[in-house]
Amino acid sequence: MKTELVENRIIVWSIENSKKLFKQGYYGKPIGIPKPKPDEIDSPLVLDLIEGMYLMVNKKITIYISKHKISEEEMIEICKKEYHDFDKKYRVYSYFRDRRYIINPGIKFGCDFAVYEKGPGIDHAPYLVQVYNRTEPITATGIVLAGRLATTVRKQFILAVANGKDKVDFLALDWWKA
Repeated sequence: MKTELVENRIIVWSIENSKKLFKQGYYGKPIGIPKPKPDEIDSPLVLDLIEGMYLMVNKKITIYISKHKISEEEMIEICKKEYHDFDKKYRVYSYFRDRRYIINPGIKFGCDFAVYEKGPGIDHAPYLVQVYNRTEPITATGIVLAGRLATTVRKQFILAVANGKDKVDFLALDWWKA
């Protein structure tokens, strides 16, 4: 499936391919449709870079800039310029996608990812995920802020810590009322 890299987004211009890709796992966002249902897709699909990288690695899309087909190595370099700790964020993204979760950017929640069990518009994301380095300090204030936000929007906050090259450790925070 042919796509085009435009600045820091990947566009699926073909409407048929947009429908197909969206139906395969709620990939991307259709332009101009805020809460799309798979059968309502009638516009190009916009993918973020991590999502595009995942689809490229899994042979679902090819990415072009103009007429130049981008290699995986080139795409990694593009992603590293755009994302701080891209390797770790990609590993966490892949972990959830490989287990058939739907994962979207979590920017509106102030975290790296919002994770759905079924998909946006079908269920609410039960998890908010923030990716950390193993050596990065996590402050008590940071944990309280994350927990308060997650509780306010009725989600579980998960700290994802990339461990080595292939492993991810998780710490989930739940708030209890006494």
